[in-house]
Amino acid sequence: MAKSDSKFAVRPLHDKILVKRDEAETKTSSGIFLPETSKDKPKTGTIQAVGDGALNTETGQRIPLTVKKGDKVIFSSYSGTEVKINDQELLIMSEDDILAVID
Repeated sequence: MAKSDSKFAVRPLHDKILVKRDEAETKTSSGIFLPETSKDKPKTGTIQAVGDGALNTETGQRIPLTVKKGDKVIFSSYSGTEVKINDQELLIMSEDDILAVID
């Protein structure tokens, strides 16, 4: 089967969330440019896609997620699994890894 050049959709499963991490700062507030090795990876990002929710084992129904596509979120430092999709670096993480939603 040949690969198509068109974009494909990624649908996280259950309580998983697909997040695009914000870009790292390239210079300090005083104007000093930072080398690539000294940049901290941001702990904020925008949700690109969400799963259909965790399964309630007692009732068999899905528990909906509290976040939605487009939400700007703060997550813990080492949360998620980094994946590369269509030349974009993304994170797949559980809703439990989200610390806050930025309004």
